[in-house]
Amino acid sequence: MRYAFLSDVHANLPALRAVLSNIDKRADVDAIYHLGDLTGYAPWPNETVALLRERGIPGIAGNYDSTVATDYKHCGCRAENAHEEELSHVSYEWTQSHVTPETKRYLASLPFRIDIRPFGGHVSGPTLILVHGNQTLNTVYVTEDRPDSFLEKMAKDLGASSEDVICFGHTHKPWQRVVDGIQFINTGSVSRPKDGDWRACYVLLSIDAASARIEFVRVPYDVEEVARAIRESDLPDEFADVLKSGGVAAVTAER
Repeated sequence: MRYAFLSDVHANLPALRAVLSNIDKRADVDAIYHLGDLTGYAPWPNETVALLRERGIPGIAGNYDSTVATDYKHCGCRAENAHEEELSHVSYEWTQSHVTPETKRYLASLPFRIDIRPFGGHVSGPTLILVHGNQTLNTVYVTEDRPDSFLEKMAKDLGASSEDVICFGHTHKPWQRVVDGIQFINTGSVSRPKDGDWRACYVLLSIDAASARIEFVRVPYDVEEVARAIRESDLPDEFADVLKSGGVAAVTAER
């Protein structure tokens, strides 16, 4: 079985279209899943959700999705300073005022977690566990500098065992590690990457009886189109700079 996992689209419709086009050109992808944060920071929240629904792509709720759906007081984003916090509130308020009732209903319907049994539930085998943040909250950042002990607790609380795969997003930085035979995969982000590479990122996971192999795929898209659309909207122009620099020019309170 071969899966494509994508996360943190953040209302960036051109980037999502480019990723799906890249996946469609691969004849051997059996299923696509999203790992949340469909809205926020770009001007196409409704169109992004509509495209995923049209394609029948299942997925889970990121913090931006569950907070918008429930009219929470903020997006659950982490800010490094007062300016970043201010920008996060501007994005959140803009998104809340622009999502349609239909989009909100879809966001509210997204589950916190999805488990996939590639070989069927009638036989023993690995489980692919999809969450946005960690096992407790979709606002928790599972960054690459987390110690093995943190990942071991995450796996235990999720009920994972050796040969299982845990996929998550939220940090906008792709990475992977194996701890106690369990593979941890941060899928990176379709929009607003924070590793200096402006291109959209998603993960291909190939799994068979012997192993699980992953590939981080980077996809170029018309980032200038998105930057223009952001500047023509009421969203802060700084969001365009973040996209074009791969998160280097300015680190805003995304996620």
